[in-house]
Amino acid sequence: MVFSSLTFLCLFLPAFLLIYYTLPRMRNVTLVIFSLVFYAFGEPIWIVALLFSGGIDYVHGIIIEKHFGKWQAKAALLSSLILNLGLLCIFKYSGFIVENINAIFRLTLPIPTLTLPLGISFYTFQTLSYSIDMYRGEIKCQHSLTAFLAYVAMFPQLVAGPIVRYADIEDELNHRKTTLAGFSDGITRFATGLGKKVLLANAAGRAVETMFYGNIRHTVLGSWLGIIFYAFQIYFDFSGYSDMAIGLGRMIGFTYKENFNYPYIAPTITDFWRRWHISLSTFFRDYVYIPLGGNRRLQTRNLIIVWFLTGLWHGASWNFILWGLYYAALLIIEKFIILRFVKRESICRIYTLPAVLIGWALFYFTDATELFAWFKAAFGSAPLYDFRVYSVFYSNIFLLIILTIAASPLPKRIATLAREKLPILEPILNVALMLAVFTMLVGQTYNPFLYFRF
Repeated sequence: MVFSSLTFLCLFLPAFLLIYYTLPRMRNVTLVIFSLVFYAFGEPIWIVALLFSGGIDYVHGIIIEKHFGKWQAKAALLSSLILNLGLLCIFKYSGFIVENINAIFRLTLPIPTLTLPLGISFYTFQTLSYSIDMYRGEIKCQHSLTAFLAYVAMFPQLVAGPIVRYADIEDELNHRKTTLAGFSDGITRFATGLGKKVLLANAAGRAVETMFYGNIRHTVLGSWLGIIFYAFQIYFDFSGYSDMAIGLGRMIGFTYKENFNYPYIAPTITDFWRRWHISLSTFFRDYVYIPLGGNRRLQTRNLIIVWFLTGLWHGASWNFILWGLYYAALLIIEKFIILRFVKRESICRIYTLPAVLIGWALFYFTDATELFAWFKAAFGSAPLYDFRVYSVFYSNIFLLIILTIAASPLPKRIATLAREKLPILEPILNVALMLAVFTMLVGQTYNPFLYFRF
């Protein structure tokens, strides 16, 4: 585990900001030290993997710069890919691979049970982007080991993204500026993200547990209601973490790109994936899809490969692979059939949200038996409802309304208008939001973000 929320908010973050702003010439050093402390608090042994991954690409970047355009640079890139992806495979997929080999060949090989280092999928992709962009000549080599480690280990987004590519913050690593306005905006964004997690995602998560762990899901309406709450839970959980990361970045002079853009208002599946986990989608687009040929050559094959890898990236389980291939099939059908004949977004909306909800069922149920039971119940081989479904629905109806409104652009538009008309409202609302968060956190058990496990 990592710091509890209260420990982070009351001790770690204030101490970091105090030292960070007190020692302006040592900001990268301060960021590295506090980031390593943050990471080592829960799993000190796996800090070795983090430093190893960062060290690999720091050294390989220097080699690529020295031998740019020559075979040594290509060898360095290949070495970086093998070492980084090999490390990821050992920790994340070795058990899954051995388990399936045993099942296929009826063997009894010992199954590795390695603890997955926090954020390994995120920081592996970040360091890889550095080596690849160096090889392409799109960025300059970072010769400061401290600055490079600050990029790799940066605690605001270390364990659950967004994936920050080196090119996005290349200048800011050594020449960032901090302003009162930026710090103020960062506080608002951080408070918003924390509120999403504590007040909305956790509440939706409790509704999910009620629906899916009390046999209420074994009705048609119960199955769909449960997955709707899960759709809200994972959105507010993950977008909340991204908001917190973006806010913390702004507080210390970094500008991270947006990771979510109201995905549930998307009219098509294609548009949904332009709005959900944007940093991962663009990573696979730029480093896998386009190099394979993109839209120009073998597009169907490219989509299948990218979405197979997207599913596998999320976890060593067949349900994630199935989830990825499900979206590959949807996108292929949409691109080559539906959008050629249907031009009105209103018609596309009829299938988009239900298709996304089915996708979340594939994502949620890691056990094949439970997944099959959900599908059977959701599509009619179960009673339509029972009194418990009505009870849960009516006890959570206001929560459902709040979640629906909060997942739309309406709150942001109102907040922007209020800021323009009455600027004093922003700090007042921030304080009120943080008080509500602290009230919920006191006495609450450890409740990590869902994407910590990826």
